[in-house]
Amino acid sequence: MESARTKILHVCTREHLRPLRDAALRGAGYIVESASDSKKAMSLLCAESYDMVLIDVENDLQIPMAEDFCEHARKALPNSIVAFACNWQVSIHSQCPDDVVHTEFNPAAFVSGVRQLLAPK
Repeated sequence: MESARTKILHVCTREHLRPLRDAALRGAGYIVESASDSKKAMSLLCAESYDMVLIDVENDLQIPMAEDFCEHARKALPNSIVAFACNWQVSIHSQCPDDVVHTEFNPAAFVSGVRQLLAPK
């Protein structure tokens, strides 16, 4: 997908990290809307269409909430990519997303991971 036309919903509860990721994605040409919690993210899902829903999962304790939101996102946007942004340990314990962007925050690697998921297969 062409980044200038690609719209991403970024769900991230970490106040210090969300704006950095949003800026990195916008700098790469993506249209980004973000939410700090699942309630706000649900209202955005109901009002807009997105090419990707990117859900931050900070640790194992957040997996159930992230998987629940993932299911809602898949129902609301069946043609969109749903991915978790998480570390390696979380990724092996989660079941829901289409794919995972592995993050040990490096902005270039983060954007590259998103770009790879959005690339035509």
